[in-house]
Amino acid sequence: MNATNTVSRRTFLKGSAAVAGAALVAGSYEIAHPEGAIAEDAPLEVKYTYCDMCNHVPKCGIAATVKDGKVVRVEARDKYPASPICAKGISSLQELYDPHRITYPMVRTNPKGTGAPEWEPISWDDAYARIASEFNRIKDAYGPEKVLFYCGDPKEPRGAMQRLATLFGSPTYGSESSTCAAATWMCSQLVTGQLSMGTDPSDATASCLVWSLNPAWSQPYRFGDMMKQKERGCKFVVVDPRITPTVTGMADVHLQLRPGTDGALALGFIHVMVRDGLYDKEFVEQWTHGFDELSAYVQEFTPERVEEITWVPAAKLEEAVHLICENLPATLVSSSAGACHATNVGNFQRAVFSIISMTGSLDVAGGLSMGPGLPFDYSASTAPFRLESLYDERGLQDIRYDKDDFPVWAHYFKMIQTAHLPELVADGKIRAGVLLGVNSMMWPQTPEYQKAIQDMEFTVAIDYYMRPWTHDLVDMLLPAAMCYERMAPFAIFGRKIFLREPVVEPAGQCREDWRILLEIGCALGFEEECYGGDVEAALEDMLAKTDLGITMADLRAHPEGYEVPGGSKDERKYETGGLRKDKEPGFSTPTGKIELVSEVLKQYGFEGLPVYEEPVYSPVSTPDLAKDYSLVLNSGSRVPYYTHSKLRDLPWLNQFMPEPVVRLHPDDASARGIADGDQVRVFNQFGEVTMKAEITNLVLPGVIDVFHGWHQADINLLTSRDFDPITGFPPFRSGLCEVERTGKGRMVV
Repeated sequence: MNATNTVSRRTFLKGSAAVAGAALVAGSYEIAHPEGAIAEDAPLEVKYTYCDMCNHVPKCGIAATVKDGKVVRVEARDKYPASPICAKGISSLQELYDPHRITYPMVRTNPKGTGAPEWEPISWDDAYARIASEFNRIKDAYGPEKVLFYCGDPKEPRGAMQRLATLFGSPTYGSESSTCAAATWMCSQLVTGQLSMGTDPSDATASCLVWSLNPAWSQPYRFGDMMKQKERGCKFVVVDPRITPTVTGMADVHLQLRPGTDGALALGFIHVMVRDGLYDKEFVEQWTHGFDELSAYVQEFTPERVEEITWVPAAKLEEAVHLICENLPATLVSSSAGACHATNVGNFQRAVFSIISMTGSLDVAGGLSMGPGLPFDYSASTAPFRLESLYDERGLQDIRYDKDDFPVWAHYFKMIQTAHLPELVADGKIRAGVLLGVNSMMWPQTPEYQKAIQDMEFTVAIDYYMRPWTHDLVDMLLPAAMCYERMAPFAIFGRKIFLREPVVEPAGQCREDWRILLEIGCALGFEEECYGGDVEAALEDMLAKTDLGITMADLRAHPEGYEVPGGSKDERKYETGGLRKDKEPGFSTPTGKIELVSEVLKQYGFEGLPVYEEPVYSPVSTPDLAKDYSLVLNSGSRVPYYTHSKLRDLPWLNQFMPEPVVRLHPDDASARGIADGDQVRVFNQFGEVTMKAEITNLVLPGVIDVFHGWHQADINLLTSRDFDPITGFPPFRSGLCEVERTGKGRMVV
């Protein structure tokens, strides 16, 4: 059904504030359905769901008004932790009723690599039978580890996907976190023993270090809460190479650095802390490991030296350090990607977590929170549900492919690092796969990954839309239900759990991701372990495995959210054994202390210190190359109306940025004869793309800022496959390039 909107451009612009910082929305938005599609006398009913238009993590609350089985209006859910909704949440209505959605299973009828694909419908039963036949054939001939189980966007079905992979006997389960949040998770564990991305400031927080995050655009619900703390008096230091709305709205000090030099800036921060005695001496002496070694190493990172490397004025660095360390407790807010897309991330993020640790602001009110919460992971599943004990019993760790290339990654995660997917396919180590929400443009040097997907013997994709740059390369395409049409998983905020129930029936033959994965498991012979394909039964079992004594009936009885009793309010649990499984005092690290020098890294042959290294390609490391490509390429930043490559076809959002854009500083544009709106060529030794120039002083001179995810202008073609050896992360934000004018006027997209 092709529904149209009743919201004018002016009304949408005003209501969504999509071109401003927060992009938060009050009020309701309606969508008009074709005449006769809805019975006029049908009653209105309000139902509740949560949005998945960002990255399936905020789960912002939506109140959907339903009439005759169709959503006619959306608004923010009242008394819900993540609210109100943003411009993307409003536009979820257009996505739900987008006529271009895939609504039935399809199978390719001509061989891959022989031209444009030819598709024909296939029944779900026949699709599952074909998948089971192909996967079991490869398992019998080569081993189960030859089949890849991969979750891109959404994150929601990760628990179900990992369960399916483990039942099948394959450790070759992966997710888009291999280019996203996992670098930050890993570094926090290396330092503190606990997975963290930081802790938002609370009423007890005196200062906050925001490192490479722009929640004003990427997480507007979160930005609003931070601004309240700013108004209360919390001080903010924001590290970002751009002047973002987060910078202009919150920063008391803005450290505007050259992309890729975060490690030097963090070490300079520690240098000033040590030099001026701005650290918690008692905590550092008793609860940290490697302080003397780190103190000696940071001596070379004076503010003056750091200024040479990072372009951040020495005085600014001094001011930032004193602001944080003289306003305690302090907390850290880091990004899921941001500066992590660099070849030094495995060290720089450790230095960032060391900064806050050295202030002693750990596990205290207003500081970096620690300790066990509810037993759910990032995607709202549990370790027992994911069958981690079976993973260990079967020795799957021993046969995973990434343990030699990225041993530290393999040490922490039961998911493979997929950086070397092209090599794994070329070597016959991966022969088939199920790819849920996967975009071939998410990796550097896109064509190499496209070839890998095409060269697999059998590949099935699960998605909302058919995207040629990925789906032309697969054998089968299955239609996924959207957030209004599915149940799993839960939304969890602190100790409160929200159950989501379908608001409307799925379009056409679409099925929710969890159901598809469980039904594939049944077809593979795991009927009992996959609950006969019953999503509710899977969720009921997951709750049982938490040992919290909660049932689905309990969640249904509390539509306002079920508050799990208990939870420790104690501070400094590291003193009493509250952070370790063995209940001994200390942190969950090999030494039991905050590891400023990592023993895990030393175990795998790496330097234990958070050493700084220049990006592989930079004005410093490759000065000769910089003569031809004199601009630093910073790609991957967010805008308020798109998430990665998603949502660019939705009219309500596309109006704000209808074509690919590159941002240049006025000095750089003038030197190249480029005017605002000109078509330009962005290029380097790896490739080139054509985009529209936007001239702005929001970026540093000598740096360009490129939004990623445009299939018309895939900026990842310009990124090298030089991966951080610790995390396996690619250098999306620290390459070199050049820009030249090619014409004037609007691009044809």
